[in-house]
Amino acid sequence: MDIKVLGPGCAKCHQLEASVKQAVKEMGLEAKVDVVRDIIKIMEYPILTTPGLVLNGKLVSSGRALTKTEVIDFINKNMA
Repeated sequence: MDIKVLGPGCAKCHQLEASVKQAVKEMGLEAKVDVVRDIIKIMEYPILTTPGLVLNGKLVSSGRALTKTEVIDFINKNMA
């Protein structure tokens, strides 16, 4: 699974990054987690507010620092 956290480095961006890394570790996933801070690359996605969560190329959340549980739910929904 390819996971991206989109955001310029704000507090919410760091919170989402931490939640994603905790979720991946807890789930024992073979996942690549990239943090995208380059605004040009962020704009390649249909995102209006950061942070954003991208799973396998699809933007699934934006504008919120998701909890670890919320991230796990998004991952489970997008693995099916």
